[in-house]
Amino acid sequence: MTRRANRLYPTALALAVVLLTAAPAVQAADRAWQWRETKGESVALVGPRGVLWQFNYAKGQPKPYFHPLATADGQVLTENAPPDHAWHHALWFAWKFVNGLNYWEPSGKHGAGGKTEWTNVRAETRDDHSAHIVMDVAYRPPDAEPVLTEKRVVDVSAPGASGVYRIDWTATFTAGAKDVVLNRTPLPGEPGGKGWGGYAGLSVRLANNLAERKAVSNDGPVPLEGDKYRGKHTAMDYSGLVGGKPAGIAILDHPTNLNAPTPWYVIVGKPMSYFSPAVICYKPHTLKAGKSLTLRYRVLVHPDRWDAKRLMKEYDAFAR
Repeated sequence: MTRRANRLYPTALALAVVLLTAAPAVQAADRAWQWRETKGESVALVGPRGVLWQFNYAKGQPKPYFHPLATADGQVLTENAPPDHAWHHALWFAWKFVNGLNYWEPSGKHGAGGKTEWTNVRAETRDDHSAHIVMDVAYRPPDAEPVLTEKRVVDVSAPGASGVYRIDWTATFTAGAKDVVLNRTPLPGEPGGKGWGGYAGLSVRLANNLAERKAVSNDGPVPLEGDKYRGKHTAMDYSGLVGGKPAGIAILDHPTNLNAPTPWYVIVGKPMSYFSPAVICYKPHTLKAGKSLTLRYRVLVHPDRWDAKRLMKEYDAFAR
């Protein structure tokens, strides 16, 4: 062996020892997250403290939805089918009225309702603990062909070192053979207006046990009227204490979306914790026959409370 080889040998040996020592730790970290799937019903990422997130798409339920959405230390931030609004499904999408039919509440509770149907669900789970979910959605009047179809693509990131993970939600809606009118309950001041009017679209119902609730937009804390807020912003965060720890969910509105920056609908009450980028809050939208509309959002689940500065940082990254 040469002198150079003798000099290198201790270094190589030390490196091998480090790699062999580190291997069990890396393998243990990898085992901390595991996929749990029930074919035709759900897919979930499970960690040492329980389910981090679960996407539910069984045929018998009213809508596809995410629940729970939790922090890495096991604090659940969402509520599914609460007693006051059983048609709220944690993180879900629903139009209110499509061509005058109600697709929000269950059929029969508030008049004749349309049916939301989904097929061709493909959930790809990856070794890096990210996931890619694709599905076809149809909006169908009773005993009729769908008037509106949707291609939904959802990408869920792996949880980051800080515990933050993101859900990128892209939905492309296409009108059928006739124009489609997307509408909502009228706002106060409009004919037939209601104090709760304006909601429709991507929505989050937060956990009933959330304490010290707070909503912040990219422009700062939102000024409530009673327990509600409506206003246009590029991003919104809803946070509180759950299990005594601060955590929240943020939603970012893509600049190419209809009515961007989107109007938001926020309720900061007890137990009602709800917020939504309510894209048609201020006026209905008509989608012409055969035409398409794409909506893009990023949902971020995080520990701690976020302020306007953090929201703008996340929004700038998403918008690019």
